[in-house]
Amino acid sequence: MIDTVFFDLYHTLIHYEPPREQVLAGTLSKQGIAADEQALKKGIIAGDEYFYRENARKSLSRRTDSETKDMWLAYGKIVLEKAGIKPQRELVASLLHDMEATRFERVLFHDVLPALGSLASAGLTLGLISNIDKDIKPLLDDLGLAPFLKVVLTSKEAGATKPEPLIFLEAVKRSGTKAGRVLFVGDQYDIDVIGARSAGLNALLLDRDNYYTDIPREDKISSLEEIIGRINS
Repeated sequence: MIDTVFFDLYHTLIHYEPPREQVLAGTLSKQGIAADEQALKKGIIAGDEYFYRENARKSLSRRTDSETKDMWLAYGKIVLEKAGIKPQRELVASLLHDMEATRFERVLFHDVLPALGSLASAGLTLGLISNIDKDIKPLLDDLGLAPFLKVVLTSKEAGATKPEPLIFLEAVKRSGTKAGRVLFVGDQYDIDVIGARSAGLNALLLDRDNYYTDIPREDKISSLEEIIGRINS
C-alpha cells in the first residue's frame, strides 16, 4: 500500500520557458544549421541524463572552474550528437553561451497541479527530493507547490545526492512512514528510479516524450495524472 508520493523537481514538476530546444534551434539557425526541435529535445534529454549522473558523482559546487567548464562542454557535445549534428567545439561553445544568456523562467508542467490535487484529496502525503545545492523554498512558494508538500529535501540539506540511498531514506524518515509505502517519481531512470529502489522505495519513471523506449511500460508513466490510477490498481 502506498501512502506517500515523493517527486523529483526539475523536468518532473517544472520545466524551462522558453523551451531549451527552441533556444538551441535559434542558435543553430544563426550558424546556418537547420535543426529539428524534436531531435534537439531528445538530445537535451540525453545531455540531462549525463549532467545529473555527473553531478551526482561530484556536484558542481565541489568542482573547479576547469572541471565545470569541461562538464558543460561534454553536455553540449552529447546534445548535438544525439540530435544528429556534428559537435564542433566552437559550435558547442556558442550554444552554451546562448543558453547562459537566455532568461529562462521556471514553470509548472500542465499536469502538476491537477495530479497533486488528486493525490492530496486521496489522503496521500506528498513530498519532494531534489539534487540541488540551494534553498528552493522561494521557488516552491512562487509556483504554488509549497502547500502540497509536507516534506522538501534537497541534497544540500541531506548531505547526499540521488541516487545515494541516504537522501531517500532521510526523506522517508521525515515523512513518518516506511520506505515500502513510498512511491518516488522522477524523469531520470538511473538517478531517480534505480536510486529510489535501492533504498527500498517504489518508483516510476516519468517519460513524457517516450525517450526511454527500452523501459517496460509498467515501470513508467507519460503524465503525472497517471499516478493515482497506478496506486489504486
